[in-house]
Amino acid sequence: MWTEDKLAALREKFSDSTGGDMYTPEFRRIAERIFAEGGRRPAPYSGIPTLLDAPQRLAADLTGLQVALYGVPMDLGVTNRNGSRFGPRALRSIERIGPYNDALRCAPIHELAVADIGDVPFRSRFDLAMSHHDIESFVRSIVEAGVLPLGVGGDHSISYPILKAVGANAPVGMIHIDAHCDTGGSYEGEKFHHGGPFRNAVLEGVLDPERCVQIGIRGAAGYIWEFSTLSGMTVIPAAEITEASIPEIINRTRAVIGDGPTYLSFDIDSLDPAYAPGTGTPEVGGLTPREVLRILRGMKGANIVGADVVEVAPAYDTTSNTAQNAAQMLFEILSLMQFSPWIRPFGS
Repeated sequence: MWTEDKLAALREKFSDSTGGDMYTPEFRRIAERIFAEGGRRPAPYSGIPTLLDAPQRLAADLTGLQVALYGVPMDLGVTNRNGSRFGPRALRSIERIGPYNDALRCAPIHELAVADIGDVPFRSRFDLAMSHHDIESFVRSIVEAGVLPLGVGGDHSISYPILKAVGANAPVGMIHIDAHCDTGGSYEGEKFHHGGPFRNAVLEGVLDPERCVQIGIRGAAGYIWEFSTLSGMTVIPAAEITEASIPEIINRTRAVIGDGPTYLSFDIDSLDPAYAPGTGTPEVGGLTPREVLRILRGMKGANIVGADVVEVAPAYDTTSNTAQNAAQMLFEILSLMQFSPWIRPFGS
């Protein structure tokens, strides 16, 4: 029963407290990293925009970092609508993602050594092969520094040079959430387009197809993706994904990737166009943001060694919902990295 004594006790405890004064140990742990004295915290709309409001760092200085956020503003590999070269800028413009992940119970920007190190410096805006070389060199420098790369594209062709860097010493597994398998062959004389990065990565020897799960696949191009099944990849169509089936999908994915090093690639067109119209190849019948969140959060503890979020083309999105959803998924992936067995202890 509510009483005057209970009200008096609450008044004594909270009347003069600030927004940063927390009594629950878990919340106090987060608040102590975010709030300054007097309950002050940075305004989400102030300062220079960065991915997830992470601190800025020059790409030449990776010392002490655990995760490097970076942009890949390149869409020379598209087969349909272009414009994902503006994806990194669109995600940097999204305010107030995080800082607390209420499902995974972490605040990765504040509990990891993470920074936005800017964009891949491209030597040419016209040459796809040269751009892929630039991406591979840039990511290789991150990997060789012992830092996890978390990129924002750009079209999905960027995953191939990234995987060449991440899987240079041994092939990695992959969690791939997408409307398309992206294992197609050469189109009109070009095989390094955004519809074939994972075929190319398998044939390059940097991606283990038997440790790959592709989730959310649908659309009229299914006949193009036979490489996925013939190579041993696990393909989970969007039609099989329901609220009831998600626990089994999580278990199946975890069984396929095992404990080995795993790359995570999220294409925004995995979401239904109702949630993400701003993309190059939208496919009706896609996933909801809530379904993707459940799947991603079910990967807590997976050995994530790198990731990307791709195919945000803001010109086709009048509401910014596409970038909002993509930024949220970027935050979820960064949160997963905090629990990856690969991650080295903070400050080491």
